[in-house]
Amino acid sequence: MTFKPAIWRPIAIVLSVINWAGLGAAVEVAEPWHAAAHAALALAFGYWALRLGQTRGGSGPQAQFDLLEAEMSNLRRELSETQERLDFAERVLAQAPESRRVDPER
Repeated sequence: MTFKPAIWRPIAIVLSVINWAGLGAAVEVAEPWHAAAHAALALAFGYWALRLGQTRGGSGPQAQFDLLEAEMSNLRRELSETQERLDFAERVLAQAPESRRVDPER
């Protein structure tokens, strides 16, 4: 199973909002440690959602590197296929000339 930022970003946003609401409730009943925990969690989930949103855009150096790597992989695959075709053509041309001839009466 792969990590999918498109799924986890809304979850992180919801968790951040829930913790902000929990912060308000903890402040209302005058529990400073409880409020501090909700504030820390709300900020952490908000930061995580922000980071997940940035990785989806893909305009940074890492995204450009990933695109170049994918293109290089595609070029290697195409070169390998071309080499296989060339090897096949060389084997066909290396056969005896009479085995390549087509009978004109057929």
